Amino acid sequence: MSGTVVGEEAGALAARSRALAVLRVRSRALALVLLPAAVAVVLLVGEAGGRIGGGLWDVARWAVTAVAVGVLLAGAAVAAVIARARPAVSPTVPLTPTAAPDLYRLVEDLAERMDVPAPSAIALTPDCDSWLEDRTHRAHGPRRSPRTTIRDGAPVLVIGSPFLWWMRVAELRAVLAPVVAGTGPSAHPDIAAARRFVRGLDAAVGLAARPGPDPVRRLAYGAVGGVARVLLRSCRGHAAEMERGVAAAASERAQAVDYGLRIVAQEQVGLAYAGWDRLLTRVALPAWQMGRWPNRLDAGVVSALTELSRRDRLAEGFASRLGERPACDLLEEPGAVDEAASLLAARLFHGGPAAIGPDWSPVDWQHYPEEVVDRKWRTEAARLHRVLDAMGVRPSAGVPAGPTLARVVEHLAGGSRAAPPPANDPANDPANDPANDPAKVPPVPEAPGTDGPGADLAAGISADVAREEAARERSAAPYRAADRAGDDADLWGTDPLPLVPLQPPRTARELLADHVTAMVCCAAVDTAGAAPGMDWLDGPALLINGERRADLGTRVLSLVEDGDPEPLRAWLAKAGVRPEKPVRLV
Repeated sequence: MSGTVVGEEAGALAARSRALAVLRVRSRALALVLLPAAVAVVLLVGEAGGRIGGGLWDVARWAVTAVAVGVLLAGAAVAAVIARARPAVSPTVPLTPTAAPDLYRLVEDLAERMDVPAPSAIALTPDCDSWLEDRTHRAHGPRRSPRTTIRDGAPVLVIGSPFLWWMRVAELRAVLAPVVAGTGPSAHPDIAAARRFVRGLDAAVGLAARPGPDPVRRLAYGAVGGVARVLLRSCRGHAAEMERGVAAAASERAQAVDYGLRIVAQEQVGLAYAGWDRLLTRVALPAWQMGRWPNRLDAGVVSALTELSRRDRLAEGFASRLGERPACDLLEEPGAVDEAASLLAARLFHGGPAAIGPDWSPVDWQHYPEEVVDRKWRTEAARLHRVLDAMGVRPSAGVPAGPTLARVVEHLAGGSRAAPPPANDPANDPANDPANDPAKVPPVPEAPGTDGPGADLAAGISADVAREEAARERSAAPYRAADRAGDDADLWGTDPLPLVPLQPPRTARELLADHVTAMVCCAAVDTAGAAPGMDWLDGPALLINGERRADLGTRVLSLVEDGDPEPLRAWLAKAGVRPEKPVRLV
């Protein structure tokens, strides 16, 4: 126990020492601003006392006085911008005490046990992390607890929403203990002042980066930003060491709280992160790209991690934890909170609007296969045949006309040729379509080795996807502008959404493989009795006889990359898929 106290004191002392170093940077900056004024005062007092005067002294006195006034005005302007700049706040879902009384009680009990101030409020973030966030610059009334007195200006506790659904109550308590313990060092006046100064500098730099079109404003904010950047560089190292000291002190203080359980809980943190990442990139992203957002992402984490525990021997035993009380039971309405966190996740990671709209609607997990997976396949299959039509691709003898899989396979295998469209056909003139403006269509990166019969098809698909996305963005711009107008600027700033994109743009070859896979899945559903499904870890899935077929991808790649149709044809024959039959498109 004595070692814990010594370690905590060492961390706190290191944090306070670095905080004083940050404040010394502020003091030096203030001294530089006041130095010309001090020299001017000395010269003016000397002139008034008759000791300094006449000749060059008069010129120097008035020159120094003018410089001092200019420096004071500039310093006051910089200080005002830094003081008034509002640091950005992490987008979160707020939790009031009435919405989560048991969770507030758990956090207050932790604070009381560790003898630190309780957080002023609790909020959820759609990510696998937890931290304390100072929001003293925001207008909010402190909440008073009958159990623990909450000090004015105490930070907000931000908790990763996946933790509440996957972790058990005891595990969440163990994970939050070192985070809540951080309110102790944060209450020290020097540390609080140093943090305010650094946050103000950071906010001023961000503000100077968005000056607006006015040239005078750009010049002024450029000067303020330059000063703020110099000061920020001067104290960045001290601020980083201060935060390390705060973290070390908080960790030492929390050693006595559920120490043994914290080791197990940290394993759950890593597992939750892995499941959350897979759920977002493999399951949620396809829905978001279609204008749908799954409204129970946190509940989906439980299903994804349960599936992972079933597949992975290293995760054996994790499913048995589900019999214990989940941390989401600490919420009064877990479903409503999950829905709010799911919508926030869609905004952060994809850029969707903040409310339900004509092209932005929620989808339940039980309807995901029909409303997302099947629609995604048929939309991509329709685009594939639309591009083939535009290329003038005609099937050879023996291959039925229409939207058939056989037509696609034959073309990629080099068995058909594209006939050029009539030169005088206005329908084929891209200049007639404003969505085809190259300045408005983002370029699609190409993958190496994109030659062969599929090269033109891949390029046509990528161009069509880019045109559709550009047209969608233009049509949604007024709606999203009105949507953003009601947002808190502290949360989102002026940066475009998404703030945290999940994946880079797909190459033309990747798009082609996705579209061919979609065409195969449509043919399997329409001719072989297959069904769309969803895998909690891998996203859209094809079910044949109720079993997921995960062996399709390599066959499609053989066709797309090598022009070899035999592996896919063997797969189709074994699955009972009839490629010559037309499929239903959207």
